[in-house]
Amino acid sequence: MNAIKTHWESVYQNKPPDTVSWYQPRAEQSLALIESITQGRPLRLIDVGAGASRLVDDLVPQVQVTLLDISEAALALARQRLGDRAALVSWIEGDVTQVALPTGAYDIWHDRAVFHFLTEPAQRQAYVRQLMRALIPDGHVVMATFGEQGPQRCSGLPAVRYSAQALQEALGPGFKLLRAFDEDHHTPAGVVQSFLYAHFQRVSDSLSHRDASG
Repeated sequence: MNAIKTHWESVYQNKPPDTVSWYQPRAEQSLALIESITQGRPLRLIDVGAGASRLVDDLVPQVQVTLLDISEAALALARQRLGDRAALVSWIEGDVTQVALPTGAYDIWHDRAVFHFLTEPAQRQAYVRQLMRALIPDGHVVMATFGEQGPQRCSGLPAVRYSAQALQEALGPGFKLLRAFDEDHHTPAGVVQSFLYAHFQRVSDSLSHRDASG
């Protein structure tokens, strides 16, 4: 078990899911962006770094949801909470930069938990390759990262802060930024964290001449 997996297994085994800093009773901003894309259609969405997020609760059965997380414990919490509805969800345990993902399997890629923890250019490049592989042409990316005034560390790990321009540069020319805005997230402990929400659409299959060093 690698160090990152060990870290997140420990977090989800030892902290109630509604006490972690990233907890949201309802993922309002993500839901609004996703619903603007789906418009009632049963599209296929993968939630990367889903953890024990409640986003899935508001999506199934209208959206075909896949939950991906490095932590088995996190996914177990989500399964338990969903009960019978867990059978409507596809489950993937693994590191998004390494796990085998099906080609062109998703209409929407959602991430509120992973990208800002990728501190090395090689990690970000691997992430974008996975994104390009798994997302359909013209597919959508809904991503939230720490904003420019966000924390530099979270859950004991270093994090990268982004502006909309920096996030666009990190994803590269294969994606077009459609919308971006900031949100002040209030943690269960009462701390305010700055998040950047962004909606991209895939515009190219080409990875040539791109710079994923963001």
